[in-house]
Amino acid sequence: MNELMRLEPLVGNWDVTLTHAWFLDSLDTEIHGAATVEWYADAFLLLRGEFPGRTPEQGGSAWWMAFARNDPRDSFVALYHDDRGVSRVFDMTFADGEWTLLRDDPDFHQRIVMRLGDDRLDWRAEASDDAGRTWRKDLDYIFTRRTDVAPI
Repeated sequence: MNELMRLEPLVGNWDVTLTHAWFLDSLDTEIHGAATVEWYADAFLLLRGEFPGRTPEQGGSAWWMAFARNDPRDSFVALYHDDRGVSRVFDMTFADGEWTLLRDDPDFHQRIVMRLGDDRLDWRAEASDDAGRTWRKDLDYIFTRRTDVAPI
């Protein structure tokens, strides 16, 4: 079995809510958008997301992730890029029903913990400025599966 098939439940169209972000006006502020997850060449899982009308300069923002497998190392990797020009590489693990994406770069450490439920995907993003000794909550993403829309 292709180990990347463990991510098959992510495939589809999603409504996305960004919330509990420390950098917004209030932790209760919600930003709504959409995402599509699909296979590319049976080798990569691609996520495309957008928040219409929310920067850059209120024209909207977009981000992309590619999930892949490194067979010789028996490991997973996620590549991230957004329209701010930010690119990041995350190591990815699976345990206890959670996917954890972790990066420990010199600028700061970051982790995203994903949990998939029935037609819902919860992401908790955290950051660390002290090499992972302590973590602060960055934001939450709540993905709710859509069945009535075409991919973005």
